[in-house]
Amino acid sequence: MKKTKTQKVFGQMAFEKFYSEIFTERWEKLKAFLASETLHAELSYKNCESYFLDPASIVAALCLPVKDSEKILDLCAAPGGKTLVLAGNKNDDAVLFSNERSPSRKKRLSKVVESSLPPEISCNVKVCLSDGASWCRRVSECYESILLDAPCSSERHVLNDKKYLEQWTPSRIKTVSMEQWALLSCAFRLLKKNGFLLYATCALCPQENDGVVSKLLKKFPDVNIASKDFMKEIFDLNRKSIKTDIFCPQDFSLEDYFSFAEKTEFGFHILPDKSFGAGPLYFSLIKKS
Repeated sequence: MKKTKTQKVFGQMAFEKFYSEIFTERWEKLKAFLASETLHAELSYKNCESYFLDPASIVAALCLPVKDSEKILDLCAAPGGKTLVLAGNKNDDAVLFSNERSPSRKKRLSKVVESSLPPEISCNVKVCLSDGASWCRRVSECYESILLDAPCSSERHVLNDKKYLEQWTPSRIKTVSMEQWALLSCAFRLLKKNGFLLYATCALCPQENDGVVSKLLKKFPDVNIASKDFMKEIFDLNRKSIKTDIFCPQDFSLEDYFSFAEKTEFGFHILPDKSFGAGPLYFSLIKKS
């Protein structure tokens, strides 16, 4: 751990100290799983290019109700895996807006939609280029279902990249959580009454997960957190009706990965040491009353 004259700490030792204080005796085992190869499930629509993503990401996306929605928004959609899940569960005439703020990532997102979805589904998926945190300045309360997979600290990637690990500092979490709050508060303003918003990150730190949802609860009186029983009901419905084949690793099922989710104050966390390598993935389902 390095110190400057202003006593700032950064690097691997700071990273280790920070997360060992959060996870205590669990940290060493969790860290070992984080350092291992990421698990991938396969999404395969008929006659389309397969797409591979963490099974925990599929579980989270399957918890968003979309069956009765006419307009659905994936606010931070690149590289596109969760868009593929949502597209496979929406009604045929519903429109899914798949948004990304980075032109290069939007280009990749468009390619995934074109290559991994059949034309009869992709025709109602609109890929957009916009800053998700400012979208609500133009419109409000116009989507029945929104998925926000927010940019995060992505500790699994940091731990496996020496350059990023050497540069890591706790102040990064505060910066990222401010961006997450801007996105989540905007997404909630875009949500119609009685609509559902799924907030997700691949972060370990509670400040980026429950901490951001807590701010939403304090800011808006019409925020309601869905129960695990309700989420399981939606998950089961979407799992049975999705229009794609899904192949999970290690002979596990998506139902298994859902069962690995650990309850937090306002959501659920799938962590690699308890899910045989899947995650990390935090998700919270929010209803606007």
